[in-house]
Amino acid sequence: MDSITLKNRIITLLVIFTILTISVFVAIQLYQALYTVNRYKEREAQVVSLVLENTWDKLLTFPLTEDKKIELLGKKITSLKKSQTISAAYVFDRKGNIVFLTRNVSVTEKDCNDDAVIEKIDRKEGIENLGVIDRQQKLLSIYVLLAENEEVKFIAKVYFSLADIWEVLGQVYMPAFSVGAMLIFLNILLGLFLSHLIVRPIKILNEAAKRIASGRLDLKINIHTNDEIQELSESFNFMTRELVKMKDKAENANPLTKLPGNIVIMEIIEERIKQNKKFVVIYGDLDNFKAFNDKYGILKGDEAIKLTADIFKKAIQEKGTPEDFIGHEGGDDFIVLTTPDTAQAVASYVMKEFNSKIRSLYDKTDLDNNYIISSGRDGAVNQFPIMTVSMAGVTNAYRQIKNYAEVTNIAAELKKKAKNKNESCFVLDERKS
Repeated sequence: MDSITLKNRIITLLVIFTILTISVFVAIQLYQALYTVNRYKEREAQVVSLVLENTWDKLLTFPLTEDKKIELLGKKITSLKKSQTISAAYVFDRKGNIVFLTRNVSVTEKDCNDDAVIEKIDRKEGIENLGVIDRQQKLLSIYVLLAENEEVKFIAKVYFSLADIWEVLGQVYMPAFSVGAMLIFLNILLGLFLSHLIVRPIKILNEAAKRIASGRLDLKINIHTNDEIQELSESFNFMTRELVKMKDKAENANPLTKLPGNIVIMEIIEERIKQNKKFVVIYGDLDNFKAFNDKYGILKGDEAIKLTADIFKKAIQEKGTPEDFIGHEGGDDFIVLTTPDTAQAVASYVMKEFNSKIRSLYDKTDLDNNYIISSGRDGAVNQFPIMTVSMAGVTNAYRQIKNYAEVTNIAAELKKKAKNKNESCFVLDERKS
């Protein structure tokens, strides 16, 4: 039997309580609708503000020019406008110069509020209540501060349409208000019924959200209404399960590079195997890293690890696919999960960039000698060449791979072969059995 929808229940109630009861219900719903729309606009503004701030923070992690950052930020703003999430937007700097604007120029002209915001920033004053409502144009505008190194570099002004609020107000308020006084008693009865049917489950969800926000990720909601509210509670339970997974991933991340660790790496590879997708797992390992670490110290060793992580990240961005994954098993061991079509290009990029950039960590004397004097794993003092990177590629493009353990076994065999070479190299397993 199909579950009864909330919409059908409301329609049934409106029919039962006659046309007059419907009018009163509309009057009450007007207030709720205005409140809900206003709250929705506030929430939407907060979400857009977070999206733009997160986008800007992410752009700051890449070695991009300021113009390129603004260009990419502009693309994000344009996508929000195309999806009708926002009405318009523009970005200006601390001098008031507009560096980006959407096409509807009529709502993107800088006004006195912009100057007031800049003055407050310059005086390092707290900026509150940045939302401004333009009743004439039916727009809500907010300011989003885009900072770099804790200093505001740009300000984005974002507009949201409020036309729907005033249309609802004009069409419903007057006729609903005229009959509201006559139907207060019926409205109370209807309000109590709807409170039990709808508001009570929503309050349960609201209370659960607060408890989950306080850390109760094991909380489970049981609402049995056979309608959309029950579906919402089930989605809520799904969300908490996913939050637990995200928490586990965050705790498993490598503290130095912030990349996922062994547990997540295993889960991702096992998932690709179950999905029967063609993949290549590239295991990367630094040659002569211990000797370098012993001579130059732990801090320099950490620099080498972070440099390697950045090179692998950039390799995915430049030569990989959006579904590629990079993990850090620990120490100087990295893995990249990519496709057979892009594996060679990713590996070649890593080798080229590593060979070029790793030299910046060595002293001039060692670079001139092309080796360092340090102790090896056996404790003996020897000459060790400049670090190189050895990579082993395990793929299911030529034969079936059943599990993660099989991937690691093949990788261990290939890494021995790769390390026999006295230069950065990539060995791909192309055996069919």
